[in-house]
Amino acid sequence: MNTQLDVLPTAKLRIALAQCSAVDGDIQENVNRAYEMIEEAGEKRADLIMFPEKFLTGYVPEIVQSNLSDNTLCINDVRIEKLRQACKTYGIWAIIGTPVRRGEEVYISSIIIDSHGNEVGVYDKSHLFQTEKSMFSTNNEQVIIDIKGWNIGMAICYDAGFPEHSRRLAQHGCHLYMGSSLFSKGMGYKESRVWFPARALDNTIFTAMCNHVGRTGVWDTCGHSGVWNPLGDIIVDGSPDQAELLIADLDPALLKQARDGEMMLADSLELDQQPYSLQTIKGELDRDADT
Repeated sequence: MNTQLDVLPTAKLRIALAQCSAVDGDIQENVNRAYEMIEEAGEKRADLIMFPEKFLTGYVPEIVQSNLSDNTLCINDVRIEKLRQACKTYGIWAIIGTPVRRGEEVYISSIIIDSHGNEVGVYDKSHLFQTEKSMFSTNNEQVIIDIKGWNIGMAICYDAGFPEHSRRLAQHGCHLYMGSSLFSKGMGYKESRVWFPARALDNTIFTAMCNHVGRTGVWDTCGHSGVWNPLGDIIVDGSPDQAELLIADLDPALLKQARDGEMMLADSLELDQQPYSLQTIKGELDRDADT
């Protein structure tokens, strides 16, 4: 047995998803909206709250490009001091979606604030969507945060479309995979409903996705933030068009139950240690065209 996978949390974790609409280009107003949702989540005794992708600026790359200093954040940026104080006041962790600038590089990031009001880390989106590649940088630096014995793996939207992203985190002990996201109506909704339950069942972990509602930039977003259990069943499903705070209580007993029956995660470690080979077999059909 892999001891890293055998270590499971013992206490329940209460998470909050801040499904909300951003005001494009207005960081101060978005900070105010985020403060209200942190306050509500804190009053409901949530341990952790997550916001949508690039929530603090809205998902409008041209705004970011027009003025990098005004429309990106740096680490410990004074403009989100109000949010750091809210986390400290209510004893809650927060994952804040925003463009982050480091030197000449700009990333699509999640700033992580702990329950003491300290910025303890930042996760940068690993897999950029095709329209993001000309403006934003990326890296392969993965992040797991540990809260109450829960290992929580960070993701941002398109990351979840790559099974190996969540699999690496799960192999390193991740129990919950959380994606700060923007999914639009139509194909975006379909992607969210395939990727997150699939990543949950692939790895027998909880997954959670926090989405926008309404329009931001050119995107008409689909809401439906959600939480899935380790067998890929949805346990919380947000509205398609209303801002709301979604609360989910995650029970570690469900992790054990799922892993007792589904062995994909443990078996993936054995498979990764085996040599890999590929055989291609070519052939032709020898039959009449009309048959």
